[in-house]
Amino acid sequence: MKIQILGTGCQKCKNLTENTQKAAQELGLDCEIEKVTEMDQILSFGVIMTPALAIDGEIKSSGKLLTSEEIKIILS
Repeated sequence: MKIQILGTGCQKCKNLTENTQKAAQELGLDCEIEKVTEMDQILSFGVIMTPALAIDGEIKSSGKLLTSEEIKIILS
């Protein structure tokens, strides 16, 4: 599983990364977490509001800071 955090590096993006790492660890997932910070790449996903969360290339959330509990629901 590949999890991507899309954002330019703002505090919400950093918090989403931390929450995603926590959720994946608590679920015991074997996954790769990648930060996507280049605007061209972010726009190629069709995202106009960050932070965004993509799972295996599919956007699951955009423009919202998800909690680790919300992320766990998406991942399971």
